[in-house]
Amino acid sequence: MCRNIRTLHNFEPHATSEEVHAAALQYVRKVSGMNKPSAANQAIFDQAVADIAHTTEHLLADLVTQAPPKDREVEAAKAKERAAKRYGTQAASA
Repeated sequence: MCRNIRTLHNFEPHATSEEVHAAALQYVRKVSGMNKPSAANQAIFDQAVADIAHTTEHLLADLVTQAPPKDREVEAAKAKERAAKRYGTQAASA
């Protein structure tokens, strides 16, 4: 899976339409192998992104879990710390 596609389920606040669209765009880019489609493929590319975003919003609305929702800021801080350890950046001490 693309590293740029983030988990969107079970967060407070819930995923926004923009986040869902960004994930759908990354998915279509990965599957199609195109970062920016040609003019001939633009319409079908955009339709695929819209279809996947729509389906993803339904999926997120229908999923259930017993786990408490995660906090976006806490998860972002954890991700920054993991990245700092992985890439040896100064972000770990910030």
